[in-house]
Amino acid sequence: MHPPLPHLRDFTPLLAHPQSHQLLPPADLWTLLTPQDCVVPFPPSVMTGKLYEAISANLHMSDPAADAVNDQLRGQPAYDCLFRLKPFMEQILTACQAYYQPHQNIAVDERMVATKARISMKQYIKDKPTKWGYKLFVLGDSANGYTWNFSVYEGKARKPSGKGLSFDAVVNLIHVPSLGTGYTVYVDNFYTSSLLFRHLHGIGFGACGTIQHNRIGFPKTSANDLPKKAARGEMRWIRDGPLMFVKWKDTRDVTMCSTVHKAYSGKTVQRRVRNESSTWSIQQIPVPDTVKAYNKFMGGVDLSDALIKYFSVTQKSRRWYMKLFLHFIDIVVVNSFIIQKEMALAKKKKPLNQKQFREVLCSELAGVVRTQESPPVEATSASSSAPRVPERRPQVCLPVTVCEPSTDIRQKATKGRRKCVKCKNKKMFMCSSCGIPLCVKPAH
Repeated sequence: MHPPLPHLRDFTPLLAHPQSHQLLPPADLWTLLTPQDCVVPFPPSVMTGKLYEAISANLHMSDPAADAVNDQLRGQPAYDCLFRLKPFMEQILTACQAYYQPHQNIAVDERMVATKARISMKQYIKDKPTKWGYKLFVLGDSANGYTWNFSVYEGKARKPSGKGLSFDAVVNLIHVPSLGTGYTVYVDNFYTSSLLFRHLHGIGFGACGTIQHNRIGFPKTSANDLPKKAARGEMRWIRDGPLMFVKWKDTRDVTMCSTVHKAYSGKTVQRRVRNESSTWSIQQIPVPDTVKAYNKFMGGVDLSDALIKYFSVTQKSRRWYMKLFLHFIDIVVVNSFIIQKEMALAKKKKPLNQKQFREVLCSELAGVVRTQESPPVEATSASSSAPRVPERRPQVCLPVTVCEPSTDIRQKATKGRRKCVKCKNKKMFMCSSCGIPLCVKPAH
């Protein structure tokens, strides 16, 4: 096992060169916190580790003086839980809505940002992979997962309309002056209600989603209901003004509500059905148009979550708002990647994948010029005879082993070791840049 690396403050006093008696420049924090074989040269070329720590420690998205005034209002109606994030969040929302127009089908769903902070905004959703965290209501493009609008749930609505949390969440995300009309909104049974769908129909939006039987406005008639032992694929529907309620028999009863779809247009879906002889076979069973469309267009927010999870910049922090700040960065980067992909496909070019896009983005933000790698060329006599210039790497002070430890019991354990310049005892570590034998002391 390799011994733990010393902390910067414990290793720096030992780097005095015996000949010059001058203190050498301390090693960069990026390298001291990374194993020697895994050092990445890009971060130190942009900024030092100390500068990164200083920026992170002093990062504010609002005026600290105004934050102090808001903190004094805690427990009062005028207190704003998201005051520290509001200026930055508003800029992110403006950019997300200004540079992209969604396709016709959009989805509204929740998103969880994992956190362990002891704060009243933290929510619990048992059906989500991330069960504890900040809850966001997100409006995303069903075609590519673009996050067009979102809101952070504070634990209660600041200005409730009296029509329910789900109604307010969807209506607040749909900004008609920026988004326009003519869209079809897909939601799950948490949001679906006859009140919401009638409101969306009145402002020029279609709606489709699963619905629960105990919702207010759901038809209570049983004359057109499915029988208890209905065969797989049977369906019933009933209309109530612009609303159409459909019940379909799959492995269980599926109830849908829509304002834009037909009840049934002859579409089918494959299912494994058990026959009377206890054998399984693939059969085509009828499926309502609402179920087909819901399965196709409801996953817009889930697609956005998946793209964010692949290369997330989130990290641990003692400040509760840093989790949301880093998540906003993830939203911006993924949205930019989606725009790049859409533009490349429109020009009939091959788009970058997300990893390549993030590498190009980091290089451009850091002011580093990226050159395309030239194809390999066969070595000629002139190129083979030319001396290779060794790659210059920054001098970094790191403890490295003086010699390889021996397992031969006939040799002394101290064979090959050198005396430390401080304690004069034989040690097996020296400085990687100076070559001076030193003692390795772990940080306390």
